[in-house]
Amino acid sequence: MPQMIFVNLPVKDLETTKGFFGKLGFSFNPQFSDDNTACLVISDTIFAMLITEPRFKDFTKKEIADSAKTTEVLLALSAESREKVDELADAALAAGGSPANEPQDLGFMYGRSFQDPDHHIWEVVWMDPSAVEGQG
Repeated sequence: MPQMIFVNLPVKDLETTKGFFGKLGFSFNPQFSDDNTACLVISDTIFAMLITEPRFKDFTKKEIADSAKTTEVLLALSAESREKVDELADAALAAGGSPANEPQDLGFMYGRSFQDPDHHIWEVVWMDPSAVEGQG
């Protein structure tokens, strides 16, 4: 069985956050979702658990970071092309997200970033496969 990752993110309004990611074309796994949690399916092995702040607090003794003021994590997603980077970033902005940083174009690597409704920063990055061939 392949190893999987479940990134846990606190959210203020679960329905708003689900609506945002739904507009980006993502789905949710109802088996791992309830009134306080939505399991965002990123791939077969990558998931983001979107958890209401009161429920999230049950999992930590620390204060929840105010992601409008601080950065607690940068979430980077690969894309299969420069066009796919633009498609996802543009869809995020159209769905109510906000820009996070300026686009980065290094020729062999291209990326854009956005903030979701809870101010978590998502980076979408394409890298030219020929730039890393033979690098191992």
